[in-house]
Amino acid sequence: MNDHKGILLESGTNELEIVEFQVGSNRFGINVIKVKEIIQPIPVTFIPLAHPHVEGIIQLRGDVLPVINMSKVLGLPMQSTTEQQKYVVAEFNKQKAVFHVDNVTQIHRISWDQIEKPGSLYQGGSSHVIGVIKRDEDMLLLLDFERIIVDINPESGMSIDSVKKLGPRERSNKKIVIAEDSPLLRKLLHDTMHEAGYVNLEFFENGKDTLAYLEELEKVSPDVSEHVQMIVTDIEMPQMDGHALTKSIKTNSNLAKLPVVIFSSLITDDLRHKGDLVGAEDQVSKPEITELVLKIDKYIL
Repeated sequence: MNDHKGILLESGTNELEIVEFQVGSNRFGINVIKVKEIIQPIPVTFIPLAHPHVEGIIQLRGDVLPVINMSKVLGLPMQSTTEQQKYVVAEFNKQKAVFHVDNVTQIHRISWDQIEKPGSLYQGGSSHVIGVIKRDEDMLLLLDFERIIVDINPESGMSIDSVKKLGPRERSNKKIVIAEDSPLLRKLLHDTMHEAGYVNLEFFENGKDTLAYLEELEKVSPDVSEHVQMIVTDIEMPQMDGHALTKSIKTNSNLAKLPVVIFSSLITDDLRHKGDLVGAEDQVSKPEITELVLKIDKYIL
């Protein structure tokens, strides 16, 4: 897996690579960018009174990491033998964790527009599924690993209290467009941005809808900055990701002067160059919402 990192995709192509794994008889996926390595299970140190999804901890290359049992997270029985089971070592949101799965099978290179948003009827409010990839007669489900971590440790998520520490704030009514596919994070962003004094917000579930909105404004007035003053975008979104959205904005002469801040769990030293290549003004790692607010202050006021 580490060798595979050498063929990371170019920025703005709207493509990604998915590591396919199994839990029970179901097939799931995780963005390869989040995966540090895949190893055989090793002995785990049990932690008394830990969250029921946490098997314990392991020491790996000097780091002490939690091992999360994905069968418990998803409510599915593991079916493979111990020899087939794998540990997926992942890093995102400036933290590392190990996900215990039945097996890791293959890597798929796909486009974000091949990923469908789960329907509200079958997704449910507590579902961890954020995307559905149809492959022949089978389906691969993309999981919200950030939410899995937050469910285990709520303090690792965004907190409105951190924004309150900035003190009383009066901000302009300038409009901010936010692209974020997670309903939970859209609600958190809404609340924290309002607390920060930014109340004129327009939310979209993916980059495709965001770009369509901006292009409609462009038809009304070529100077879109009269209507919108800032774009905040996630990276991982069905239909069109944040890098492709940013590239589309920056290569359009009528949209290019709109400042774009990428707010994603994938902002790391190794991957920051991808946002730079597509022209983003700045990049902030989730869940650093206070830093995001300060960046907005810098570019919008």
